[in-house]
Amino acid sequence: MVSRRDFLKSSSAVSALAALPLSVRWSIANATSQIPGILSDPAAQDMFVNLVPDAMAPGFKYVPDGMGNYKVQIREALQFTGLKDSNGKLLSTPIWGYSDRNVGKRDRFTSWPGKTFEINSVSAGGPLQTQVKWQNMLENVRQHLLPVDTNAHWCYSLPGFEKYSIAKNGVPIITHLHGGHTDYQFDGNPEFFHAPGNKVVGPQWANVPGGFTEKFLYDNDVPAGNLWYHDHALGITRLNVYAGLAGFYFIRDEHDTGKADNPIGLPAWPYEKAYAIQDRMFRSTGELFYPAFPGEPFYTGFIDEEGAVLPEALFPNGGPTALAEFFGDHMVVNGKIWPKENVEQRHYRMHLLNGTDSRFMGIRFRAIADGANNPEATSLSEAGVPLDFFVIGSDQGLAKEANMVNLLMFEPGSRYDIVFDFSQVPSGTRVIMENILADAPFGGDLPPYDADDLFPERQTDRVMAFDVVVPTDTSVPDNFDPVKIAFGPRVGDVTAAEPRKVALFEGKDEFGRLQPLLGAWDPAAAEFAAIPWHMATTETPALGSTEQWDIYNFTGDAHPVHLHLVNFDICGRREISFDADDEINPQSIQQHNGSLGMAPRVSNVALGANVVKGIDEGYVENAPKDMVTALPGQVTSIKATFDKPGRYVWHCHILSHEDHEMMRVLQVV
Repeated sequence: MVSRRDFLKSSSAVSALAALPLSVRWSIANATSQIPGILSDPAAQDMFVNLVPDAMAPGFKYVPDGMGNYKVQIREALQFTGLKDSNGKLLSTPIWGYSDRNVGKRDRFTSWPGKTFEINSVSAGGPLQTQVKWQNMLENVRQHLLPVDTNAHWCYSLPGFEKYSIAKNGVPIITHLHGGHTDYQFDGNPEFFHAPGNKVVGPQWANVPGGFTEKFLYDNDVPAGNLWYHDHALGITRLNVYAGLAGFYFIRDEHDTGKADNPIGLPAWPYEKAYAIQDRMFRSTGELFYPAFPGEPFYTGFIDEEGAVLPEALFPNGGPTALAEFFGDHMVVNGKIWPKENVEQRHYRMHLLNGTDSRFMGIRFRAIADGANNPEATSLSEAGVPLDFFVIGSDQGLAKEANMVNLLMFEPGSRYDIVFDFSQVPSGTRVIMENILADAPFGGDLPPYDADDLFPERQTDRVMAFDVVVPTDTSVPDNFDPVKIAFGPRVGDVTAAEPRKVALFEGKDEFGRLQPLLGAWDPAAAEFAAIPWHMATTETPALGSTEQWDIYNFTGDAHPVHLHLVNFDICGRREISFDADDEINPQSIQQHNGSLGMAPRVSNVALGANVVKGIDEGYVENAPKDMVTALPGQVTSIKATFDKPGRYVWHCHILSHEDHEMMRVLQVV
């Protein structure tokens, strides 16, 4: 088995891909057994029993005030996820959610996920901008729901902010409209945070004319798109999102109107659905669980076996510490564990969001004959071959053409717009949404691999089910025609003289913990340099320019790379070979506190053959994207137009990675 360290030492990273590990050292198989009786056992929970909440239902959409503006509050709440205790009693889970009602601290209008925005673009008669007021109402919270590593680079470790704490000043939040075309001060950048009562606001507000505001403006002069909103506070994004802070945001235009009479025949509600797919761990008493201490899942692999040393003075009892990745053992869709949807025999449009921390998924649909009438029909061993479906769009809009597939690769942070025809199966069928990838970092390979040995009795190979039990309403036309999908991509020709070379590294922080990093080509040194968040900005595209970015992945894992502000076209991939030295002559990486970590020094980088990732492997990349899977041992090329000035960011959307330095400023100048 090849370790990450061995991979980085390889002078031919491509040749090592086939041997990449699936991280047996911290497999989910050992997660619950490490803390018997404390964690919820996923195998003991109901599967495909609870109905999935309808994120597209009219009653679950935000309603603007008389001026067309919105007010959303971040509050505490209790949520019923379908989780049960050992006696079969339903358990409630404390969360933080988004609320559109100015009522008590805990109320029925606060939810995880938050309610859905549905906004008309300018072309559909909407205003030039939508105003949303985001209020941090966690005034009485003096401890995070989850363990915060205060030794990491986070909001209250910034210069001048060390005097603040959650215990004294509350939890900082900042909402990011992911995929939004937004002026920089409204983008939800991580250093634009605000605490309850706005008594503490992030340092970047000092650079904004007029200073801090809760009222954010989002541009509507854009085509239809499947956006989402989530928290983005520096160093605790993974925790705030895990606590429940995420929701859908849809733009409608003259083609994709969301109405039954839309000109391109797309299924409309109630045949249009939206599913936020996440994974979680729970305590046996119902609370969210997030590992951070010795004896808890993943700690041994990411701390002890990496040789990390956590001083007792900084990490009492060995934590809390940030860990390099997280994989939950309960699959959650729209806030419910392993739910189901009752459907008719007709086309359904589904907006899929991968809202997990670290989990790449490979989505398939498989049927169990007569399974809808059998509560025991939960095993994939009874399911048939993968069924076909259409992918009609992605992150920021409809595709150039519809593609029929039976597998969809699904990176963290991404959204896919699909149409599934339930008339291809008989009434009474249960169709299971399957995830074929393991609970481990994704290295680019598809099964078969030793998933069954690594993760015995795992439940995360199933996401949700669709029971074909509703009589078909023939009074509602079913007019879906894939030929009518003929839209993006929409990025013009590259205007920059040379591609911008950026890179993905894996190093170690000052304690010896794994630290994923971004980097860039340093022409003076003639090498790629790993660069942490707080160092001088290197990504400075000119306003109005269209650039090609070449993303070199020098790590052993795939990374979902996200650029704020823009949508982009994926231009292609090539193999790379390189030498990487992380022992004799590594790069020194200055940490936020002035101490030093390290990253491999990469040399002898050479381009190899083109790599084609097509629909036969589940890659559908012909729609406007703001996420791209950068595979290990490859350079991935994208192109984007930077049409607003100001301070944005780009980062890996594995939330545990962006929280531990795999994020950089993107300054449009």
